[in-house]
Amino acid sequence: MTRLSVNINKIATLRNARGGNVPDVTKAALDCERFGAEGITVHPRPDERHIRYADVRAIRPLVTTEFNIEGNPIPRFIDLVDEVVPDQVTLVPDAYDAITSNVGWDTLKNKGFLTEVCQEFKARGIRTSIFIDPDPFMAEGAAACGADRVELYTFDYAAEYPMDPEIAIARYLETAKAVRSCGLGLNAGHDLSLVNLAYFIRTIPWTDEVSIGHALICDALYMGLESTIAAYLAEIRKK
Repeated sequence: MTRLSVNINKIATLRNARGGNVPDVTKAALDCERFGAEGITVHPRPDERHIRYADVRAIRPLVTTEFNIEGNPIPRFIDLVDEVVPDQVTLVPDAYDAITSNVGWDTLKNKGFLTEVCQEFKARGIRTSIFIDPDPFMAEGAAACGADRVELYTFDYAAEYPMDPEIAIARYLETAKAVRSCGLGLNAGHDLSLVNLAYFIRTIPWTDEVSIGHALICDALYMGLESTIAAYLAEIRKK
């Protein structure tokens, strides 16, 4: 069964726009769990424009489902992960000024660095996932780096889905098969939504986890957080 991890960065963006603590990011994380989310994802960036490092420290002891921290493994990020010891860390090659994640790792060119980072985190018992584009060679490279999972960057899938779902998912299906052949777990995320989620899961049913933030929080503005999480879980479980 594919698990839903809710990325709460956009809730922190709203809080930071005004200052203070409204909405309360920690309460939002716990509410997401209470409403059925099977994981919480945070993605702190160096400028802390949404999730702050302090948020990660505050949320970690309270989360009872899976806690996943995403980010570029710069020294400060590595120190944070080593400190709070999440259930999963997802390595993302964000540029410092990236508005959002926009590319996966080249696991072949960065093998030495990624291997070192994976070894450090796995030594602390943290499941390690590498964010990749839909390319079987990148999946094989992630396995060679010692990762436990990969997360497929699904921007292209989401963009192409309205025109032709079969074409949109073809590279993802090919890569997902390579991931499975390598013995890795499979996560997916970026622009997955109520429009395209069910087809993705139905086509690649061995997807372990989807991490969804922007679309889910936008839907919650109209539907409410509890109803929105229920709707996403229903799409995941749709036959």
